Amino acid sequence: MSGDDPLHRPGSADDAGPYDVIVVGAGPAGLYALHRLRGLGLRTLVLEAADGVGGTWYWNRYPGARCDVESMFYSYSFSPELEQEWEWTERYAGQPEILRYLDHVADRFDLRRDIRLGTRVSAAHFDEAGGRWRIRTREGATLTASYCVMATGCLSHSRLPAIEGLDDFGGSVYRTARWPHEDVDFSGRRVAVIGTGSSAVQAIPLIAGQAAQLTVFQRTPNFSLPARNRPLDPAEWTRTKRNYPHVRELARQSVSGVPQAPHAALGSALAARPAEREARYRHAWEAGSLFSFADTYSDLITDSEANETAGDFVRARIRETVNDPAVAERLVPRHYPFGAKRLCLDSGYYETFNRSHVTLVDLRSSPLTRVTPQAVVTGADEHPVDSIVFATGFDAMTGALLAVDIRGREGRTLKAAWADGPRTYLGLATAGFPNLFLITGPGSPSVLSNMIVSIEQHVDWIADTLQWLSLRGATSFEAAHEAEDAWTAHVDALSAATLLPRAASWWTGANIAGKPRTFMPYLGGVKSYRETCDAVAADGYRGFIVT
Repeated sequence: MSGDDPLHRPGSADDAGPYDVIVVGAGPAGLYALHRLRGLGLRTLVLEAADGVGGTWYWNRYPGARCDVESMFYSYSFSPELEQEWEWTERYAGQPEILRYLDHVADRFDLRRDIRLGTRVSAAHFDEAGGRWRIRTREGATLTASYCVMATGCLSHSRLPAIEGLDDFGGSVYRTARWPHEDVDFSGRRVAVIGTGSSAVQAIPLIAGQAAQLTVFQRTPNFSLPARNRPLDPAEWTRTKRNYPHVRELARQSVSGVPQAPHAALGSALAARPAEREARYRHAWEAGSLFSFADTYSDLITDSEANETAGDFVRARIRETVNDPAVAERLVPRHYPFGAKRLCLDSGYYETFNRSHVTLVDLRSSPLTRVTPQAVVTGADEHPVDSIVFATGFDAMTGALLAVDIRGREGRTLKAAWADGPRTYLGLATAGFPNLFLITGPGSPSVLSNMIVSIEQHVDWIADTLQWLSLRGATSFEAAHEAEDAWTAHVDALSAATLLPRAASWWTGANIAGKPRTFMPYLGGVKSYRETCDAVAADGYRGFIVT
């Protein structure tokens, strides 16, 4: 902390510091971090590469982009007034509505005056002699702060594959993760969509509604559940608003961060009678929720045979929906357990392949080899196209962190420290990098949970920690190597007891060539994780070195 009274220093975003805290990223995590830290009187500055706030919801503007957690729960809980005044229009809000919400939050809490937009952080180096972080931006500025908080998001570093001839393509090229701000009209055009992950599953039905011809290039089919999206009933809104304190507590005490009433042990899928099992799966299919199958049986992610019963049920629904049996078989996932890749939520995805102008190309049997000025080439086939849409995913969880030249003690880079995979203590800090905090970092529930619930828990923990440090006159806070080793081993052990690492997923980094294969999120659940973090703090920050 800087000054004699660090909790009562006014700040300005117009100078180089020194600041108490610099936050990198102005998405949902960065906005709440600024609100909380500024509320403590800490001189805080947020640096954001985009020209607006919102993080992933600023960049991901592709057709059909929407949240896969229900709007009423994918929202901040820190302000009862905010909860009561904002009204969502759909069960699953679309990107424009979520961005309006985050803009409203930035304005309502007067956050913009301490946010520098259009400012990309290129480096963050810890100055051991001065005990401060020196933050360098791509625009050439250098700023200093006692603490650095990385709020860069888990799915913000997009991936574009290297494809021969792409630079010579004569048509238009788009990326779902960097969609233009102006409307894109595909009417009358032949469109290629490369990739069939969550973004593609949302975009493909809408692109198909415009394009003269749509060709979907699929390497690995994904399991997708129907979203059952709908306008929100005012009575439902009123009921939820009245019960928000209870709803939020249920979310915090859940596994996934969505409100779930406690229920009895679910039992094994293998012990259930076939008719009962079918009925439970049917109920989960109709629920329209990513987390619905988690409420069916307890062994779906630990027992291969039990897992197959759920996978077979969803495969049967795909075959029922897609008219052409050959196309249906190409859309059916077979090579990994159900749920071992993040499930998708869709609105008419499988039905889209019943349209006469939509073609599915299986890249496993006919790999994509190159792009010509007029076509996408696979094997011996040429597919003439006017536009290409890349929905090829992200370097998840670590990509945005390692894109910054972060250096800790003795100039050691975070890239070197994580050469064999990310290592953290609680997903919040990493040994050798004092006064550096990660929001929803590897080793925390993050992408396996409702992100807003996990963001608020992390920000609150960091804010409480900084207040605790200030009251004690402490200037250095760092994860101990032993604590980091133990936590990393614990995270690994939890995932190894499940089927989830068996898929080549972005959870394990398998979608990025050369990236170490390790299951990055914490599988113990939101409730258990929160209790662990609280216990560490209550025990004088056990596992941290405080100077």
